[in-house]
Amino acid sequence: MGYLVATAVLVVSFGRLGDMYGRVKMYNLGFIIFTVFSILLAITWMHGTEGAMWLIVMRIFQGVGGAFIFANSSAILTDAFPPDQRGLALGVNQVAGIGGSFLGLVIGGLLGPIDWHLIFVVSVPFGIFGTIWSYFKLHEHGVRQASKIDWLGNIMFAIGLISLLVGITYGIEPYGHHVMGWTNPKVLAEIFGGIFVLIIFAFVERAVEHPMFRLPLFRIRAFTAGNLASLLAALGRGGMMFILIIWLQGIWLPQHGYSFSVTPLWAGIYMLPLTIGFLVAGPISGFLSDRYGARPFATAGMIMAAASFALLELLPANFSYIWFALLLLVNGLAMGLFASPNRAGIMNSLPANRRGAGAGMATTFQNSAMVLSIGIFFSLIILGLASNLPFTLYHGLVAEGVPTTAAARVAHLPPTGALFGAFLGYNPIRTLLGAQVLSHLSSAKVAYLTGRSFFPRLISHPFMEGLGEAFNFSIAACMVAAIASWMRGTKYHHVDTADSLASMQMSRQA
Repeated sequence: MGYLVATAVLVVSFGRLGDMYGRVKMYNLGFIIFTVFSILLAITWMHGTEGAMWLIVMRIFQGVGGAFIFANSSAILTDAFPPDQRGLALGVNQVAGIGGSFLGLVIGGLLGPIDWHLIFVVSVPFGIFGTIWSYFKLHEHGVRQASKIDWLGNIMFAIGLISLLVGITYGIEPYGHHVMGWTNPKVLAEIFGGIFVLIIFAFVERAVEHPMFRLPLFRIRAFTAGNLASLLAALGRGGMMFILIIWLQGIWLPQHGYSFSVTPLWAGIYMLPLTIGFLVAGPISGFLSDRYGARPFATAGMIMAAASFALLELLPANFSYIWFALLLLVNGLAMGLFASPNRAGIMNSLPANRRGAGAGMATTFQNSAMVLSIGIFFSLIILGLASNLPFTLYHGLVAEGVPTTAAARVAHLPPTGALFGAFLGYNPIRTLLGAQVLSHLSSAKVAYLTGRSFFPRLISHPFMEGLGEAFNFSIAACMVAAIASWMRGTKYHHVDTADSLASMQMSRQA
């Protein structure tokens, strides 16, 4: 979450820096920063709370490097390709990103059980290679825009967005006797205070000479509709991916013979159809959008995504994998059908000297929506657990011989712990009951309570209650995104001198 917050806050400013000083330079700097903090994450020597805080802070600074990369990658590709090839170029780029994410899940799942430090070590050689490769191979084709840094706007935007996203992040934690923190005065102050600062920021940006957030860009219909669709798509799918992984790791995989220690790895493998769908649809939809425009493909992608979520909602907790895999494939195809044309439509609508800032704004909307989506989906699941899990957990434990006082104590703990236990891939029953309670039970009872079947079966019904509400939210978000995609209008390319020169240069090279 800290990584997402850092990238969401900084990409606009770093996109502006790319417009001013060169996008390739900023991109190279991002790889360097990302690599340095990957090393610092890998060499963590502390333990407990101190070690956790070190990881969080270093991960946030790693997000600074990620923000430099995200803010300038789309703009670099847009500069390098003529308008009729950008959809394919951006589609291939997104396929590379999705493919890398999947490989990271599998490699992390293999290395994590050996030593958790290795999941950060594995980023280092890729960071070093990316730094060297981009330095020697990438060339600057963009139009630089002389400007000044909007310090007041940057500070207000950072304060407002950080406050809002941190409030959302901590809203899913328990507060007092409440299962979540949405009534916590601190959380409410962070959320509403952040919104208030962002409203003032919008007025400030209209008054300063060199604003960081180019509000006039929203007068471009294709830019506004594309960003709105991207925000809603991220709201609909961002948190849902976490929830599907919890479904696999905490419920389905243990019931099919997988130990909790290996569920993170196998959850990544069983999510492979989603990645395959994206890998197939991304370049094809990007290529077709170059010829026919983004609207039909982005709109169809969101409608297909909504349909896949509706069908996933019909599956039981202990589903037949073939149907789960097919629906994941459809969802991946839908997201691939949407993502490449939508990003190409956004980038094609921008003037050459505003591509860095525009790409940063698009990434800010997407990453902010991801954080908000995680907060929404976890809240829906936790509400479902809170309404059913205490009763189910209490009677399930008592039926297995656990004393009523111990069962009542465990049943009234916030369900957040059970949810994150499932997400992290372990059975929390042993920790929740404690060695003293377990010592009074037979070895067979202890083995059953702490094994692969008791906790997953216990959590299944309460989890599915919240999952249904989460799917409904995803369906609604995707359908509104489809409407926004359709409203972008027909095929549109912003034409300026830089585009004409780029086309001429590509023709001469061909």
